[in-house]
Amino acid sequence: MADLRAQLLAAFDIEHRDHLESVRRALAAPAEADLREVFRRLHSLKGAARAVDLEVVEHLAHRLEERLAQVIDAGRGLDPASVDLIHLGLDAIEGQAAAQREGQPLPDASRALAALGATPSPTTAGDIAPAPASPAGPPSGERAPEYVRIDSQLGDSLSESLHHLSSEVQIEAAQLEMTQRLRREAAQLERLWGEMRAKGGRDRNAARSLAFERGLQNLSRNLGELTRRQARANWAVSESLTALREQINEVTLTPAESVLGDLGRMVRDLAREQGLEVDVRIEGLEVRAERRVLQALREPIIHLLRNAVSHGGEPAKVRAAAGKDERLHVTLRALARGGRLEIYIADDGAGPDLARIEAAAVERGLLPPREPGAPLRQADEILAMAFEPGVSAAQTVDRLSGRGMGLSAVSEALTALGGSARLLQRRPAGTEVVLSAPLSAARQTLVVAEAGGALFGLPSFAIKALLRLRASDMEIVEGAPSARIQIDGSDIVTPVIPLSTLIHESAPAPLASDAATPLILIHRGERHLLLAVDEITDVRELTVQDLDDSRLAPGLTLGAAILGEDRPLLVLNPEALIDRWLRNARRLSISALGLANREDVARQVRTVLVVDDSITTRTLEKSILEAQGYRVILAVDGVDALNTLRSSEALIDLVVADIEMPRMDGFSLLQAIKADAGLANLPVILMTSRNDEADVRRGLDLGAEAYITKQKFDQRELFATIGRIL
Repeated sequence: MADLRAQLLAAFDIEHRDHLESVRRALAAPAEADLREVFRRLHSLKGAARAVDLEVVEHLAHRLEERLAQVIDAGRGLDPASVDLIHLGLDAIEGQAAAQREGQPLPDASRALAALGATPSPTTAGDIAPAPASPAGPPSGERAPEYVRIDSQLGDSLSESLHHLSSEVQIEAAQLEMTQRLRREAAQLERLWGEMRAKGGRDRNAARSLAFERGLQNLSRNLGELTRRQARANWAVSESLTALREQINEVTLTPAESVLGDLGRMVRDLAREQGLEVDVRIEGLEVRAERRVLQALREPIIHLLRNAVSHGGEPAKVRAAAGKDERLHVTLRALARGGRLEIYIADDGAGPDLARIEAAAVERGLLPPREPGAPLRQADEILAMAFEPGVSAAQTVDRLSGRGMGLSAVSEALTALGGSARLLQRRPAGTEVVLSAPLSAARQTLVVAEAGGALFGLPSFAIKALLRLRASDMEIVEGAPSARIQIDGSDIVTPVIPLSTLIHESAPAPLASDAATPLILIHRGERHLLLAVDEITDVRELTVQDLDDSRLAPGLTLGAAILGEDRPLLVLNPEALIDRWLRNARRLSISALGLANREDVARQVRTVLVVDDSITTRTLEKSILEAQGYRVILAVDGVDALNTLRSSEALIDLVVADIEMPRMDGFSLLQAIKADAGLANLPVILMTSRNDEADVRRGLDLGAEAYITKQKFDQRELFATIGRIL
């Protein structure tokens, strides 16, 4: 019976998470929520809790079900108070389930029960006695679900064994190359023997010569057969490894929800303790990553969420005066992209206090004091200081706000994972922290390059392009060698620095003008850097192992990998390389890395997002705008445009959008932009063939800065409109 209960609890753990996630998604947009579906979920949750004899959970679900039934019967929809009450009940259920899962004492649910109108007594909460489980078999032709408990350490060990096996296969590939070389040598020897016989005439020992010749032919033939067999075996092992890796990933890669799924409840609990109204949004936790990566990220994420409540919380009067909703909005979003796990933690509070951070950095000697009349420092430079020990923007020290050590610990945790942390200002107000870490801490696709006589690996996720340029193709920009290259259809100027110079922080050697230099373009968002190397030798998927190398700065390497024939190479951290360049040569390449302050950028290049489903129209508008010096990014419809705007990979200054488009039209795109606190101030021009007066009025009422009809399209009008807006 104990085994059966364990299986039932494991099944309940999966089922209750699914129900809670579905209900929370509905609560995120209560006006559009299908309340009957929410009711069905709560009813199913009650039945599942009854099946495993979790009385408090059953009673909480029952009371939630009753309250929702009252809302449905009244036909009034969910008001904010009802949403808060349901969240309170869900948080209590989540706490009970978590304690049950971890073998901890069950938390007191009396507050939630009382708020839901129940008698806060878990022992007498169940009005309905648990029904005895009836052993019903599965439907004909279907297999009953099976639950297997796997120790996470076993999964990690299995994954490590797989990575070692992969290394052995790579060594086997090197042996195959050796066999092929022997075959070529044997063939060459056979040809030489034939030439010797032809020149030497009849050999007195013809029988011995003939035997030698036959033996040599057999050697060549056997080597050929060995080569073919080894090639087939190597291919078969490689295919098996690929299939095995995919299966192992199903074990070792786990949904982020399993590690981070309870953090929404934590934020709501913190906000209640602080007397704050909060709206928590958790998105993308279906993303899968290695459990050890997620577990290493959990504490940094918790700290950042606490910061969002502590630093982002504002009095209701202050929020109202700023035109904000009365509730603090906190978002946790996970995204998998390019082999990386990206976590976004954002709030719509007052945003980081740049002056306070700068003053703290100056006080600790991290930045020199600004001379009177000197230009303001760029926001990126100041925000980077927030991750230094002892630098804090908190005005007070309390249980939530620390003493400036928290962000430093976040940065150290991410560096240990081979990742990075960035602090950003949201528009028009608020704070966002972006955490980036590998989905898998071990297996990575690497570009192998030689620099300064040593081999290095660079993860492919951070590489934009591989190039070859001569010194004559480069120019000096603000004292730094730079190259003008095309990226995504736009010209950018980016600094060029030898990789060995950047690693060892030595004086750069001049690039040879008579030979093409191999270059690796690495990037982080809109920041680009060209690394000059001696040679780019390979691109491989390799096992990255931990390495404690005191010869290099902490965080500069992600570990080490082994190539064929036991050749080691250091795997470099691209984020750390860019940070090192910014620290040591910022004055030489600020504009090239996209870090010039906004006033200077405004006088140089503005970026326009053109949204139109017609490729002809997109191409025409792109050519017209680029001819006037604008940088242009294209989107095929409103959904594509919103993804671009919210990706934080490009700084958009203006949107020019068509109206009639599939998936999301221009009006819906405009509404989404103006409803997003981070995009609300972004100007939008609607440009369409619809010139109906009602459409024009609708576009302007929704917040468009201008409405241009294509029938009366005039380039001068477009440029004048853009000039007026920007």
